[in-house]
Amino acid sequence: MTISERRQREKDNLRHEILDAARELFVAEGYENVSMRKIADKIDYSPTTIYLYFKDKTELLREICEASFAKLGDELIRSRNEGGNPIEVLRRGLLAYIEFGLSNPHHYDVVFISPKEKYVGTDEYAYEGSMGQRAFEILAAEIVDCIDAGQLRNGDVATIAQTLWAGIHGVTSLLITHEGFPFVERKQLAESVVDTMIAGLKP
Repeated sequence: MTISERRQREKDNLRHEILDAARELFVAEGYENVSMRKIADKIDYSPTTIYLYFKDKTELLREICEASFAKLGDELIRSRNEGGNPIEVLRRGLLAYIEFGLSNPHHYDVVFISPKEKYVGTDEYAYEGSMGQRAFEILAAEIVDCIDAGQLRNGDVATIAQTLWAGIHGVTSLLITHEGFPFVERKQLAESVVDTMIAGLKP
């Protein structure tokens, strides 16, 4: 490895360390209560160093959201590539979404639960062209496949997609934020929610 390559790897590692620290602090203390200095203190660097990588905490939040949506999109694509009939692919994708959230609670909290637009504004956090749009379009494509195959009743794809998303988001966020509630086994609950929603959309 050359000196240049080693330096680049060190920069990339520090960038990831900054993002991880910011993500944890945003979840633990709330976006509005976290400063760049607090993020720097968490990883034992000066605020000046943080500013070499990110201009402000809005940019940090945007990067965290995009990275999380990218990971989610990759999970959905991986699930889709496993094949099967359309309704099986849709079911697997919905369960993959829930599993992603439960396996990455900090990511999920920052991206889907914390009210980002309230603090950074819609101009700073645009849906159009984002990784979030990409992930949602994968879900919509799976719904179209199911409708075309006659496995879901015909209807407005956006409405169906948002209905399913509302359901899987609900169970995911509840399991993350209400740890003290006596939920049934997580997999059992996730499958029950998904199967109930799909059954309600069948012809």
